[in-house]
Amino acid sequence: MDQIQAMKIFIRIAELESFSRAAEDLNLPRATVSTTLKRLEQRLGVRLFLRTTRQVKITDEGKIYYQRCLQLLSALEEADSLFAHHKNQPAGTVRIDMPHSLARVMVIPALQAFYQRYPQVTLIVSANDNAINLLDQGVDCVLRAWPSEDENLQSRHLADMKQITCASPEYLAKFGTPETPANLIHHQTVGYFFAHQRADSHLEFVADGRIEKIPLTSTLTVSGADAYLAAAKAGFGLIQASELAMAQELAQGELVEVLHQHLPPPMPLYIMYPPGRFLAPRVRVLLDWLIELFSTPETFATGGQVQGKIVY
Repeated sequence: MDQIQAMKIFIRIAELESFSRAAEDLNLPRATVSTTLKRLEQRLGVRLFLRTTRQVKITDEGKIYYQRCLQLLSALEEADSLFAHHKNQPAGTVRIDMPHSLARVMVIPALQAFYQRYPQVTLIVSANDNAINLLDQGVDCVLRAWPSEDENLQSRHLADMKQITCASPEYLAKFGTPETPANLIHHQTVGYFFAHQRADSHLEFVADGRIEKIPLTSTLTVSGADAYLAAAKAGFGLIQASELAMAQELAQGELVEVLHQHLPPPMPLYIMYPPGRFLAPRVRVLLDWLIELFSTPETFATGGQVQGKIVY
């Protein structure tokens, strides 16, 4: 049995949760996929999948083997590409995870340029505002607004995104428009929480080089950028987010910027990926393209007007 081929078949079954779909995706007979998986399980001495007539579910042992297969095949690809990447176009699938707002406003609208440059690379983009385990999720790299605390990850600072304070016109009509942070005593904010973390109900401002936190009451606490914007538009309080993420709502008058002279600290943006001396070309070209994207001021312009800025 070709061990590398068996690993590739196993990976596709795990990702598609179907023998038939894996066979179709790999352009192999269904019987070949089933036989290969059966022999693989016999060789390993463990059950990799639990199969019923309706469902294919990976076992705990299968999850461990899946991660190792990804690592081994990636290492093999890197080894094969050490000399070939100079003459061949990068090819293959790259999985990247990023916050909803970045995917919606910044990255996906610019992806046609990436595909024109690298037509043989396929991207799988997941939008998620919480931290994830790259190895557990089978993700090649992530974009996040905080540095990684995982020593097993490489982290690179991409940019600092300008943040502003906003609220809906209805909210401001009811509570008034604050002129300084000191005017916020009778205001409220939309609370925000990440998975497994305590909710934050405060606003932040930069004053004399220091970050000043102002606690406010919250009648609604949410998780996720889309819910955060929706709560602000519905009049539940002031929010702080990147100017770029709220460009559409600002242009349409659904949100109004306040405290123009008192900005929150900029939002740092990082790209993180598993360490390694050699990155697969398909991953490296995506990282290089993202670095280029976030270092180009023109990419932050919409309709001739700058809707968001990188602060250096």
